[in-house]
Amino acid sequence: MATETFKASRWTQGNHLFTTVIEVTDTAVIRRKRAWFTVNEISIHLSKVASVRIETGLLWSDLTVESTGGSDPLTSHGHTKADARRIKELIEAAQSRGMR
Repeated sequence: MATETFKASRWTQGNHLFTTVIEVTDTAVIRRKRAWFTVNEISIHLSKVASVRIETGLLWSDLTVESTGGSDPLTSHGHTKADARRIKELIEAAQSRGMR
């Protein structure tokens, strides 16, 4: 599976200057949030994903990926509805391939 990258909209809170980026690779889901001098990166291995929750608003969707380890969930807001659904599909497809 090729890595797919999804960027949050610059029109949403917290994404005006530096946008949040979600990457779904063949082994993990990664969230990168830049600031002026730092990068905050959170990754969860696909086998450790417990649930993916999408909350849709009028224009944008919020995404929450929870792990089985009980650590803080990976959250991101300001994605299009199509991107949020695609992220969820990729995670679920990778998990079902891993179950076989």
